[in-house]
Amino acid sequence: MAFIKEYLAHGIEYVVCTDVSKDGMLQGPSINLYQKILSQIKNIKLVASGGISNINDLDNLKNLGCNAAILGKAIYEDKITLPELEQYILNQ
Repeated sequence: MAFIKEYLAHGIEYVVCTDVSKDGMLQGPSINLYQKILSQIKNIKLVASGGISNINDLDNLKNLGCNAAILGKAIYEDKITLPELEQYILNQ
C-alpha cells in the first residue's frame, strides 16, 4: 500500500495491479486484493489484471470500483469472445 501511495503522491493516477498467482490461470480475479486496495486508498484508478475468466468477472470488477481490466488469456482461450466484449463495452 505504501508503494502505491508514494506513486499517487507523485501524480500517478492509474495503477495496474496484477496478482501473479492468478495471471493466466482463468480462475477469477483477486477481488479481495482489489477491494482492500480500493478501501484503503482513495482517488485511485485501479486497473485489474490476472485471472479474468469470463464477462461476469468484468461486472464484478466494475461494481467493486475498478476502472479497467486487462484481458489476455480469456480472449486467447475464447472464454471471452471479441463480439461479446464489444457488446459489453457498448452496453456500459
